[in-house]
Amino acid sequence: MKVLFVCNNAYNQGNGLSVSVHNTLRKLREHGVDARLMAVRNPDPDGPQPDFPLEHYEFPIVEPLIYSNGFGFARNDRALFDKAVAWADIIHFEEAFPLEYLVCKAARRMGKACTGTFHLYPHNITANLGLPKKNLINPLLLLNWKSMVFQYCSDIQCPTAVVRDYLQQHGFKARLHVISNGIDIPAEPVRVANVPADGVVDILCIGRLANEKSQKTLMEAMRYSRHADRIRLVFAGNGPKSKSYRKTAERLYREGILKIPASFGFYTHDELCELARKAYLYIHCAWVEVEGLSCLEALREGVVPVIAAGDLIGTSVFALGPESLYPVRDSRALAERIDWWIEHPAQRNEMAQRYADSARNYDIEKSIEALIGMYRQALEGTGK
Repeated sequence: MKVLFVCNNAYNQGNGLSVSVHNTLRKLREHGVDARLMAVRNPDPDGPQPDFPLEHYEFPIVEPLIYSNGFGFARNDRALFDKAVAWADIIHFEEAFPLEYLVCKAARRMGKACTGTFHLYPHNITANLGLPKKNLINPLLLLNWKSMVFQYCSDIQCPTAVVRDYLQQHGFKARLHVISNGIDIPAEPVRVANVPADGVVDILCIGRLANEKSQKTLMEAMRYSRHADRIRLVFAGNGPKSKSYRKTAERLYREGILKIPASFGFYTHDELCELARKAYLYIHCAWVEVEGLSCLEALREGVVPVIAAGDLIGTSVFALGPESLYPVRDSRALAERIDWWIEHPAQRNEMAQRYADSARNYDIEKSIEALIGMYRQALEGTGK
């Protein structure tokens, strides 16, 4: 089985889509699938390169905004598109942008099976343009993605049931498969150490500092928390809101709301795992999120989450009880959840182990087996 993954930018650190693409490719190959990648060249000349490399297209004026959000677009290369599609049995689309549209046209011309993963809501794009959740562009974007690419996919991977329901509501006719992107799970179950709540309380928030990730909700919650004076906020990530969020955190410290300065940084995968093991709570504030692998990887290390709940948030499926959920963008409710966990350390330490155990349900090995099954169904439709 030869599978071609098509993705504009697969080499941007901190981009969840890029991480998912490389993890999936690696695991598919381990399972005997000849999986190859078409994407923009890796800007690191000493790093790995895509099997079918494309040149980067720089948009006039808005390129800095695109780059700050961990993205980039490819230049068209129709000769390369034809070569890659002719090689493959299945074309798997990670997005539905102009690159994917042209590759999809080639695939249809050659009668190749097409599948995809729904990694992005339109809201992920428009939020970074400063637009509200409800706007005229979102439905147009979704219609565009559907008509250009997804209507030609026989099967679509939905990382969560929330995504599946969304696509059903918007008339997607493909077979929809709820398959987590998955994470690496250690062979031996994690044994979680207790984290005390009688000193400094470390609260970890991982993710790109951007509008749709809504880390400002966590900072606003500090104004309502009874324990803000001993909370240390740890933000792991970069992004377009970095400067603004740092100023907000500094203001909370100057005003005496926070007695311990918040920390900001970009960390390696191993460093993030260590931060999660030491954290008392993990907060996931995003108001639009297809799955949220950063949250899942934190849970694997045995940290209790508090996750925003809303109609565009797949991450909320990881919560094991109402104490780990709060209404999206409600900073007062978030403060109440944080205070409850701080005031119930025994329950926190008990649930930390339960969360570590629950993460094993999202083993990437299971996801890859399901994905290979999806590909077999897609091939059956072409008679190959």
